Parts: sequence; structure tokens; C-alpha cells
Amino acid sequence: MFKKKRILTGDNPTGRLHLGHYVGSLENRVRLQNDYETFILVADMHAYAYPKYVGEPDIVSKSVIDVTVDNLAVGLDPEKSTIFVESAIPEIYELGIIFSMLTSHARVLRNPTLKEEIKVKEMGDNYSLGFVNFPLLQVADILCVRADLVPVGEDQLPHLELTNEVVRKFNGTYGLTFEEIEPMIGRVKRLVGLDGNAKMTKSLGNTIYLSEDRESLKKKVMSMYTDPNRLRASDPGKVDGNPVFIYHDAFNQNEEEVKELKDRYVKGKVGDVEVKEKLFVALDEFLTPIRERHSYYEGHRDEVRDILRSGTDKTRNIVQGTLDDVKSKMMLFGI
Repeated sequence: MFKKKRILTGDNPTGRLHLGHYVGSLENRVRLQNDYETFILVADMHAYAYPKYVGEPDIVSKSVIDVTVDNLAVGLDPEKSTIFVESAIPEIYELGIIFSMLTSHARVLRNPTLKEEIKVKEMGDNYSLGFVNFPLLQVADILCVRADLVPVGEDQLPHLELTNEVVRKFNGTYGLTFEEIEPMIGRVKRLVGLDGNAKMTKSLGNTIYLSEDRESLKKKVMSMYTDPNRLRASDPGKVDGNPVFIYHDAFNQNEEEVKELKDRYVKGKVGDVEVKEKLFVALDEFLTPIRERHSYYEGHRDEVRDILRSGTDKTRNIVQGTLDDVKSKMMLFGI
């Protein structure tokens, strides 16, 4: 019998999900759940790697539900995708500790994503041992269900490189146990922020959330950065690297309209206001069905909790088998 390949991806529950998450991973999750065995991780332990959340368990706990609602709102089907909570599966921590024994401290600190997090969040030297170790916990997240593929944004590729290094090290030391992981990059490698920053991120406040209402959406779109060298609508404008057109390319289904706007923009025949207004219409149309599903699940949070319990129970059974296999290969015995 044909066995579906397995996908694992997930979210850090530190707030609502946004359009950057959608193009980086969520869109692929929805598309692939019909053809792959899909596991969605709510990585609540990762949240505590950041000093900001150590003393805010109520925020993290609420965000576990919020992030799950966002996943369901974009079209994740709990009959096709298994959504589970990291902290409810202690076997993942055990795997993380084991994998940390195979990886040097210096190797983890070379992770460019980790370096960027330290810089963006202005941590300096004030980061915990758990923060340094969270890439190894992420390795455990991926390998615990023996995933074949991981849909990720471009910024997460270093984590997969580390995962595959651990796979090779473990297999080379203890015998073939894991397969290397294939990344699946979204159609938009990285969505710039509304302010033109290289990345849309909650910490910089340059996001459009999947749960954004129409009024807030319009305000954000109309305040977006465009071509800073274009002073008048009659000035020829630059399309490449222009945040408004990056969003048009990503979310406006009317390709002819986008092409026409670009042609007029580079010739100085359309103003930023019109370009932004058309982007608002496209984004509002895109977000409308997501808002509707979002409203349903917000009103049925007990149903969301049941989905999480069921998914976590199913996943834990799989993870226990993985841990047993790892311990057997390493000749580790419980008493």
C-alpha cells in the first residue's frame, strides 16, 4: 500500500499569524494536506526561549489557541492535518537533549537565524541557555515524527541545515535511523514588511495579520512604503523592490490589473494612492473567507481545544516510538 510522505511544520505561539507566515508556510500547508500526512506543531516551549515571555504564561497559553485558530482559518482541515502542542509531549525534550550531545555550542551559535533574532530583539548577551538550545529542540520537533518534508520560509533554512547535520551525525554514529529532511520554500521566499524592512515580523510592528479587520487593513495599506525617490505621481516610479508591488504580486489575483499598474507606475501615470487602494481591495478579498472561518473558530474555542487534544495524543504515540528507537540504538535503558 502506498504510504504518504510526512510533512512537519509549525508556529511559535507569541502572537497572531500574519501574511508573512501565510506566504512562507501556511499556504503550502493547506495545499499539501491533501497529498501528504501533515503535522502542525504549536511550539509553545520555544516561546519561553525569549525573556519577554518567561514571565507571561497567560500570553503564551492564549497564543496557543490563537495560532491554532489562525491555522484553521486559512483552511487547515483537522481531518487531514494533525495539530499538536509541543509542551504536552515530554519525549520531544528528551530527544532535544540527546541531539544536543551531538552538536557543539559553537555550531549552534553560527546559525544565522539565531544571530538575526539576537540582533532584531536587541538581546545583546542577555539570552538564556534555552534560547541557544532552541535550534536543537527544533531539530527534535522535526525528527520526532520522522518528517520527510518541511514547508518553511527562506529564513528558516539554517534550522533545516542543522537538522540534517544531526541526522548524518546520528546515523553515522548509531546506524541508519533518520532520513534527511527536504525543505519546501513558499512561492514568495520572504515577504517584506509594510515599512520596507527585509522581513515582516511582529516585533517590528510592520505586519498585516490574518485576522485584520477591514478598517485596520485599509489604514495599514495606505501607510505602506513605496518608492522613496518618487515625489509626485507624474514621476517615473520604481517597481522592483517596491513593497506595494511585492504585495500585489503575492496577493492580487488580477494579473492584468497588476501588469497595467506596473506599466503606468514606471511611466509616471498613476499615483501611489490608486496603487494602494487597489491593493487594499485585493487583500480584503483575500482575507474575507479567512475572517469568516476565523470568526467561527473564535466562537467555538472548546472545539479548537478538542482538536489540539486529539492531535497531541496521536502525535505522542508516534514520538514515543521514535524515542524508543533512538534509545535502543544508543543502548539507553530506562529503569
